[in-house]
Amino acid sequence: MTAAQRRNVPLDKVNLRLILVSGNRADFLVSPGDSVTSVVRQVFENWPKEWSSETKVNIPDSLRLIYLGRFLKGSLTLSALNLPLGKTTVMHLIVREHVPGEASSNGTTERSKDRQEGSTCDCCVIL
Repeated sequence: MTAAQRRNVPLDKVNLRLILVSGNRADFLVSPGDSVTSVVRQVFENWPKEWSSETKVNIPDSLRLIYLGRFLKGSLTLSALNLPLGKTTVMHLIVREHVPGEASSNGTTERSKDRQEGSTCDCCVIL
């Protein structure tokens, strides 16, 4: 356990412990009023040295947070998730090369392509 993981979390903050698919993890101290977009930007701008450089993305929009099996949307605030203040909350962070909703080379969006294939869920299962 690192010093950052042992530290006391201020009562007005949330300590997010983000876990990559590789199993690497890092803690980020955030405010409950922060949006998912601002948290992702903070992670992007403060990419941990422990995380391999090959995982680093070129834009923050390639990062996605998963909490309780659901992808979190950009404007959602952490307070809307009722995360406990002064505590550590674990979330998964995934790196996506293609962000849903972006146009692909054939002009269709990933989301519309998924819908055509019958997918109606915007959730994730991690085993």
